[in-house]
Amino acid sequence: MMNGEMRPMRVLVTGGSGLVGKAIERVVKQEGGAREGEEWIFLSSKDADLTNPAETRAIFKKHQPTHVIHLAAVVGGLFMHLRQNLDFLRKNLAINDNVLQTAHEFDVVKVVSCLSTCIFPDKTTYPIDETMIHNGPPHESNSGYAYAKRMVDVYNRACFQQHGRRYTAVIPTNIFGPHDNFNIEDGHVVPALIHKTYKAKRDGTALEVWGSGQGLRQFIFSVDLARLCVWVLREYEEIQPIILSVGEEDEMTIKDAVDAIVESFGFTGPVIYDTSKSDGQLKKTASNAKLRHYLPNFTFTPFHKAMKETCDWFAANYDSARK
Repeated sequence: MMNGEMRPMRVLVTGGSGLVGKAIERVVKQEGGAREGEEWIFLSSKDADLTNPAETRAIFKKHQPTHVIHLAAVVGGLFMHLRQNLDFLRKNLAINDNVLQTAHEFDVVKVVSCLSTCIFPDKTTYPIDETMIHNGPPHESNSGYAYAKRMVDVYNRACFQQHGRRYTAVIPTNIFGPHDNFNIEDGHVVPALIHKTYKAKRDGTALEVWGSGQGLRQFIFSVDLARLCVWVLREYEEIQPIILSVGEEDEMTIKDAVDAIVESFGFTGPVIYDTSKSDGQLKKTASNAKLRHYLPNFTFTPFHKAMKETCDWFAANYDSARK
């Protein structure tokens, strides 16, 4: 048992119906990630409005968790953030404050929150590591979301200082996998491209990619991230966040991702890059040295295999997928 706790773990997963929540559910239910006597509760936005303090308290009272994996957030793609920075700031500040404060009040042993590499300073040296979060303003395109997420780290440090709580956070790089939001306008880059490619193949049209395709990203398969989140919950004792990512050597261009998606679908039509559209940040290379220090032998799913699984899932679940 962790921290000398004798009660079995009751893990509440907020955002449990999303990309990472569904992957954690798969890991604990299908891959034997749960241990005997444990309970895992996966919440969706239908169960409680976490921007509302009373609803947040009610859901904690109902489930009495000992541990929380906090994934719930209000998210969107680049262009949505540009339009609604204030909304992203306020809603995410409210969700995080409600979840973390309520967890403390209900004597939750450990909370693992999920941040994002977009919280890092826009002007920085590379690779980014865990010590650099607060070293300058984030990219202005999603500053509201980024500052709200940064405040989770501020909260965790203060909560440890004042109450001795071991609440921490993970910082994944670009996540992809089944159960993502495949919305073309407001989704993230890979799921939007998967949806576009599926439609281009179905309709016999060209695949139009926004931007030059030259932006560099580190992609992590949601199931790999889920396995690591469960490890963090059980084993990682630091308050300071940990970056969960493939290595710097596995960074690839958006064009590489497009090529993998095209290959997965067997798409043979033309691919057109619309360079009048923004590329967003050209790179945000992150170091996974800390992760490797703890888990030198962790094996990531090969990118093409993970991409094929994701594309196959989307095709099989096209009617019910979020899009």
